[in-house]
Amino acid sequence: MDTVSVETDIAAAPETVWSMISDITRMGEWSPEAQAGIWKRGATSAAVGAQFTGQNANGKKSWTTNCEVTDCDPGAVFSFQVTAVGLKIALWDYRIEPTETGCHVIETWTDQRGGLAKFAGKFASGVADREAHNRAGMVATLAALKAAAEAGS
Repeated sequence: MDTVSVETDIAAAPETVWSMISDITRMGEWSPEAQAGIWKRGATSAAVGAQFTGQNANGKKSWTTNCEVTDCDPGAVFSFQVTAVGLKIALWDYRIEPTETGCHVIETWTDQRGGLAKFAGKFASGVADREAHNRAGMVATLAALKAAAEAGS
């Protein structure tokens, strides 16, 4: 299982940053690949067990995933499991630790795809090296999140 972690310091309160990350409807504001999240089955906000559809795009390729919140501790942790066509795809995890100037954020992606999902994923997403692609996307995501949080948006 491949795991990629990217981290940054943000000059904003942990609760502020957590509320931005856990509002999956806003993810497209900072992620280059995750375009949007849509709560489903009555969910309207982050809570363990809440489900949402992830809308993703890479160039001309676009796809959706099913997601379920697995860990939700306001101001500290937001994690969700991603599946597609009934197969585990990945676990996304955000850890937020308070600092003297705001907070330290760690974003982690854990690849849970089996061989079939890895093979099919190359065609569905147009990404051959998912680990390198996600690392670059995560760096961009945290930089945009940092800019937005520090600007107060």
